[in-house]
Amino acid sequence: MPETTIVAGVFARGGSKGVPNKNLRIVGGQSLIQRAVVQAKQARHVTRVLCSTDSPQIADEARRFGAEAPWLRPAELAQDTSREWDAWCHMVKYLREQGDDPRYLMAVPCVAPLRTLDDLNKCTDLAASSDADVIMAVSDAHKNPWFNMVTIDDATQQVRLVNEPAQRIYNRQAAPQVYDVSTVAFIIKCDYLLTATSIYDGETRAVVLPKTHCVDIDTEDDIAYAEFLLARRDKEST
Repeated sequence: MPETTIVAGVFARGGSKGVPNKNLRIVGGQSLIQRAVVQAKQARHVTRVLCSTDSPQIADEARRFGAEAPWLRPAELAQDTSREWDAWCHMVKYLREQGDDPRYLMAVPCVAPLRTLDDLNKCTDLAASSDADVIMAVSDAHKNPWFNMVTIDDATQQVRLVNEPAQRIYNRQAAPQVYDVSTVAFIIKCDYLLTATSIYDGETRAVVLPKTHCVDIDTEDDIAYAEFLLARRDKEST
């Protein structure tokens, strides 16, 4: 198996409607961009950390904590409707143009401040040992499409389970296990990234993490919850 080399990418747009200037917000004593850059730099197998952003302020903050920010992201890759996948491809193409050809790109979203370095290392170690096309982090889901997730028909208002099991399931424990996709990390083989269109098209593996490590910052309430969990974590570690 080829040597495992991973370039970490911190992808952080300047625009955010739910939480203005979200990636620069201080959560648990650190800005979200700072926390992502520092953790990425410390992760096993990571050779470089780059920041992809359309914001000069975010680029400056990323550089301050050791990331490279050699360009501002093109406007067409920084819209509300832009695919993150295209920003990932843009970074890999840049690296190859500069003569760097890592085996994997690891996207380290800023919006997961409860992520730990150990969580990242579990993901990078799985990439190194499995040679999978994609490594993603997940957590146990509280809702289950075979038991307590439903659709409502627009015309008839009829309520149906999202997935109808062959036999009715009467408790959550009897339903097939499902997981929530987290924003802790996504590790993608670079060759695969430039030819596929989805993380689910190839050999995809998952690292299952605690739910409390996978809080995704999207609203002010999420920030308040993250602050509470980080404070509790700090208290438990002292």
